[in-house]
Order: sequence, then structure tokens, then C-alpha cells
Amino acid sequence: MVRVTNAAYSNRKRKRLMKQAKGFVGDRKNHRRLTSNCVLQAMAFNYRGRKQRKRDFRSLWISRLAVGAKLHGLSYSKLIHGLTKAGCLIDRKMLSEMAIHDPAGFAAVAGTAQKALA
Repeated sequence: MVRVTNAAYSNRKRKRLMKQAKGFVGDRKNHRRLTSNCVLQAMAFNYRGRKQRKRDFRSLWISRLAVGAKLHGLSYSKLIHGLTKAGCLIDRKMLSEMAIHDPAGFAAVAGTAQKALA
């Protein structure tokens, strides 16, 4: 009996792997075993990086807010506590955008936080 190789599936699998390795340098891009390991590692880093980016942006927003709050005589924690007490539902991303692009609006928000704390 003739040995069945299932070449169509193997070729498709190799083609998919090589497509994922696009941009890799050296043997990582054209040797199946090395490429397989490198693609798996790249996928793991990619997954981890997507989670890490969210953390990085949040810390950026917080540092921007801390500077904006200092300009209005508050600390970051007091600003957030005051806004929570006042029932303000603006998130950190929007607050940091306000601190950069709309200083007058941010001053009003900081004033609301100060009133809630007093």
C-alpha cells in the first residue's frame, strides 16, 4: 500500500508558519524548526505586550494628572479622591487629555474636586 503524506496540509501549515515569520532575520525566517520556535516566542511576547501597553498608558495618564493636579494645589490622590466624592465619572484618560488640551476645563474639574474635599 502507498504511504499517504498529506502533502497539501503540510504545505499549508508550512506556508502559514513562514507567513507569520515575515520580517524575521537570518535562519529564523526560512528553517522550519527555528521558525516554529521563534514564531511561538513572538506570539507569547505579542500577547504579553498587549497587556503591558494598557498598564503603560494608565501610568502615563496618572503621571500627567499628577502634574496637572500640582499646578492647582492638589496631589494626584487628593484629586482622584475629591472627584470620587463629587461623583465625577470622568476616567483618567479623559482627565489627562483635558489637562493637556483644555487647561480651563481641567481647572474647573480640579476646583470641583477641591470643593468636594472641603
